Amino acid sequence: MTPNAPVRADAVVIALVGMAHATSHLFHLLLPPLFPLLMPDFGFGYTEAGFLMTVFFAISGVGQALAGIVVDRYGARRVLMAGVGLLAASGLALAAAVNYSMLLLAVALAGVGNSVFHPADFSLLNKKVSPARLGYAFSVHGLSGNLGWALGATISGTALAWAGWRGAGVAAALVALCSVAALQLARPLLDDERPRVGAGATAGATTFGFLGLPAIWLAFMFFLLVTAAFGGLQSFSAPVLGGIYGLTAAAGVAALTGYLLGSAAGMVAGGFVAVRVHAHERTVGSALIGAAVFASVLASGLPPAWSVIPLMVGIGVGVGLAGPSRDLLVRRVATESLAGGNASPAFGRVYGFVYSGLDVGLALGPLAFGMLLDAGGRDGVLPGVALLQILAVLTVLAMGRKVSRA
Repeated sequence: MTPNAPVRADAVVIALVGMAHATSHLFHLLLPPLFPLLMPDFGFGYTEAGFLMTVFFAISGVGQALAGIVVDRYGARRVLMAGVGLLAASGLALAAAVNYSMLLLAVALAGVGNSVFHPADFSLLNKKVSPARLGYAFSVHGLSGNLGWALGATISGTALAWAGWRGAGVAAALVALCSVAALQLARPLLDDERPRVGAGATAGATTFGFLGLPAIWLAFMFFLLVTAAFGGLQSFSAPVLGGIYGLTAAAGVAALTGYLLGSAAGMVAGGFVAVRVHAHERTVGSALIGAAVFASVLASGLPPAWSVIPLMVGIGVGVGLAGPSRDLLVRRVATESLAGGNASPAFGRVYGFVYSGLDVGLALGPLAFGMLLDAGGRDGVLPGVALLQILAVLTVLAMGRKVSRA
């Protein structure tokens, strides 16, 4: 797509990729709310329930790094459609499950399907959206993920009240199939198919040579740190805030909701900031430092209880505001560190590897914070979140320096 592509064409591409991203996030939060129904039906406990999510993120993380190679070889649109199709199959497998093994199959299919989204999504956005509108594109992409979480929780909540967990699987599958149909209908706008290449064209050093670039590893570590903080906050904010401030369970959930809404609002504003402020590492650093300050204030236990929700909203705004600039910075890492930029044979796999840090962080963060809570370290959770955000700031500043030198 040319730099002067029509706004309408850009908007359609952004909307379609955002829709696919929302579908992937739907499957992130489809299963956990169903555990109260699944556990008695299949006779398993919390350990087995937790293992299901570990399988999902482990497969997604490894698969995401490998999916970038497939995107580079066969094109992002094809891979994206295959991923959404696997999510639909996962929903149907959930609906048909008769034992724990079938639940594992459903989770494994979802993990493989989820693995394609970041390398495919960002490859399509970079190739098909005008550079001047990429900040808005990344803002919508991040926001659509939040909407997908909300939709997944809504489907599961409705199932708990009305349709049962099998109905939730069918409903999620129908959403994924609608996404596949939309992507197929929009093929002329999204088509980026590559000719098949021989093994010699992408083998050896070319395939994984990008792993020798320090900026790539810094980007990976940045995502790991940020999502580890988010995973801990998402998983344990309710009991931690309840213990420090005496909040009820409902108030703790309201505080987490405030965080998610603040993050969504921050992403919207972050799109405009990213388009106008080109020092993206400074934007990301400032936003995350602000989030760390709010987390530190909250961790002190000094503010009154009524201020907990506004402080959680502030943390969310900071994290969301950093999102679009973060994605543009990763684009700089990919285009300026690799010969050929968007046309580099390693472009998709760079995105796949870097964003696999998200899955690693989501897998490790809740585990680490859960161990801290089991050891009686409740008061260390929020300082831990703040520390992870500060470490993420240090990595993003170092990443910006590496790219500038390159």
